[in-house]
Amino acid sequence: MEGSAGQVLRIYPRVVPADEGFLPSSRLPRRMGVLSDADLLRRRETGEIRIEPFAEANLTPNGYDVSVAEVAIPAQGVSVKDGIAKVPPLTRFAVSTRETVSLGPTLAGQIWLRTTWARRGVVASFGMIDAGFSGTLTFGALNASDAVLEIPVGERFAQIVFLELASPASGTYDRRSGRYQGQRGVTWDRP
Repeated sequence: MEGSAGQVLRIYPRVVPADEGFLPSSRLPRRMGVLSDADLLRRRETGEIRIEPFAEANLTPNGYDVSVAEVAIPAQGVSVKDGIAKVPPLTRFAVSTRETVSLGPTLAGQIWLRTTWARRGVVASFGMIDAGFSGTLTFGALNASDAVLEIPVGERFAQIVFLELASPASGTYDRRSGRYQGQRGVTWDRP
């Protein structure tokens, strides 16, 4: 940005006179950022992100779509691992991912419901995948529609958006709580 004499540019965290220009990136505070598809692939090569099995088709411009391995419907006492799960209207259910996800100490993952499922009446609340986590993911959800919801095993259900932390976590998930570390399949609350 160019400015006339005496004009001031505001660049976080300090004010810089216009004739001095922008701060070199080495002097800017490091911020958390979203990884692109290219970043994700590079981080897979270094082992900072592990997704097994990995399918190139599930890669998005800024994340990765995880797919259904199991659907559990507690009100019916049913767990579906093959074929199509049929969730009744206004019924709670849980989905476990086919993929095992492992993150290093400088990465976290934010989970988002794919809009396809929201359009079908699924309501879900997701959170973060902490730095140092390793395992499959379990998502709790509700079929808020007035129709039976069909969920094919193998279908993409949620997207993980990977975030680079401003600095490595001082205590990763496996060392802090690790309550769900290494989980496989639908995992209900662990005390």
